[in-house]
Amino acid sequence: MSTLRQFYRLININIVFLKHGLDDIVTNIPVFKPLKIFTYLNPYNWKKQKRKPQAVRIREALEELGPIFVKFGQVLSTRADIFPDDIVKELEKLQDQVPSFATAEAKKIIYNAYGKNVEDLFAEFSETPLASASIAQVHTVKLLSGQDAVIKILRPNIEKTIRRDVDLMLAFAKLIDKYWSQAKRLHPIEIVKEFEHVIFNELDLVREAANASQIRHNFRNQDILYTPEIYWEYATERCIVMEKIYGIPITDVEELKNYNINLKKLAELGVEIFFTQVFRDSFFHADMHAGNIFVNPNRAENPQYIGIDFGIVGTLNKEDQRYLAENFVAFFNRDYYRVAQLHVDSGWVPANTRVDELASDVRAVCEPIMGKPLSQISFGKMLLRLFQIGKRYNMDVQPQLMLLQKTLLSIEGLGRRLYPDLDLWNTAKPFLEKWLRSQRGGLATLKHIAQELPMWVERMPEMPGLLYDALQTVKQRKNQPEVLIQEKKLNKTSFISFGLAIGFLVSFILTLQVAQMHQGSDYRWLAEIEIIAAIIFFIIGLFKR
Repeated sequence: MSTLRQFYRLININIVFLKHGLDDIVTNIPVFKPLKIFTYLNPYNWKKQKRKPQAVRIREALEELGPIFVKFGQVLSTRADIFPDDIVKELEKLQDQVPSFATAEAKKIIYNAYGKNVEDLFAEFSETPLASASIAQVHTVKLLSGQDAVIKILRPNIEKTIRRDVDLMLAFAKLIDKYWSQAKRLHPIEIVKEFEHVIFNELDLVREAANASQIRHNFRNQDILYTPEIYWEYATERCIVMEKIYGIPITDVEELKNYNINLKKLAELGVEIFFTQVFRDSFFHADMHAGNIFVNPNRAENPQYIGIDFGIVGTLNKEDQRYLAENFVAFFNRDYYRVAQLHVDSGWVPANTRVDELASDVRAVCEPIMGKPLSQISFGKMLLRLFQIGKRYNMDVQPQLMLLQKTLLSIEGLGRRLYPDLDLWNTAKPFLEKWLRSQRGGLATLKHIAQELPMWVERMPEMPGLLYDALQTVKQRKNQPEVLIQEKKLNKTSFISFGLAIGFLVSFILTLQVAQMHQGSDYRWLAEIEIIAAIIFFIIGLFKR
């Protein structure tokens, strides 16, 4: 995107805000109050007119500016603790009530995707969209087999629209990186590129279908989260077809009460689902605004969530998972020194940071909210204060955690509306402590070895050849007169130690296979002892050479 086109887009953005009379929002910010005089130069302010409510003007401006601005509005719609109710309610319309594109255009996209008209693909096709969002819109259909389903259709020319704004964001990020002293720790370019990666992945509906299928598989043995079935024969980059779901929107608290849904348990299950996806699966739904979450109306006392729209998912590597879990547990235990030390150990703050000082600052932010229900705390404000602390300690922003932070804020906002008295601490702490225990100790080692076992078995036939080659190399070196080799003969103790190590290792593999066959822990303690013994005798053998 050329500089001239970026400049034109920037002017266009300003014109849209001016047209909708949003210059007053900017000039009400203390820093920009001196600019208030320029509002009188706005041509849209010269003629007195009856304007729509401010909340409506904000929503319409974001809609006009396109998908990226709509997504920004979706995130803001979950922050009822920060924004007035009228703005939140208007922004919620951005979740699935964005102006739709023409049905004729939708049919054209379907024909290009499948090479068939809708009449040949489906027994029924609804002309009126069921929902319309920033990236795609949804129509109800009936399959030729008689099943009720929905088809999701990507908006026309969406890639070009998004590319225009991402390039503009990247241009700003480069300027910030070049001229702002804080850019080194904020990583503006990396953050925009991470966003670019996420948003363009969302434009591939086959990828979204695969994400939905993965989450459906992850919760196959738990009925707390239901994911619609994907009809893979209809999966293309621009169109996918999936099972039609029937549920109550998560924000319709009155309707949930009408169906006697246990709101306390529903809120607790939401926390469990989030932490399960993040820590057990390392694969989480990262677009959890209210338009994508429903509740099964037929499950009152044992609630069930229904998730849709899996275009944006997040993952974490093992290292980030462990540091995050330990941070959460230390935080829940009010062990702020441990929180500070983890930030140093992970490299999120410089190694020369005074741990005691960082712990003291974190305590000042976190202690006032400890033990309080959601109704009395705001993670959004807490994160803002932690961000200010991060600036003081040169804390690096972690671009790979961007989606997790966004998701956490969305869930907190939804939980506040669903059940404000939720005790987040007692709900999340046991889960995280259990997960951390599963990552440590002998059983975790056994699990890791069990995962590697097929590779070991596969390579076992190669071992005799490798051992023969090694012995031949030693023999050749000994026969070279010009090389002085001080031979270390294995004594009797070394031979016995290596023999016992091999014996215990073989026994361990056999025991582990039996444990897997019987799916019980009765054998695992024996396998744990055997692998420890094998390691000990191997070390003895090395030292006795």
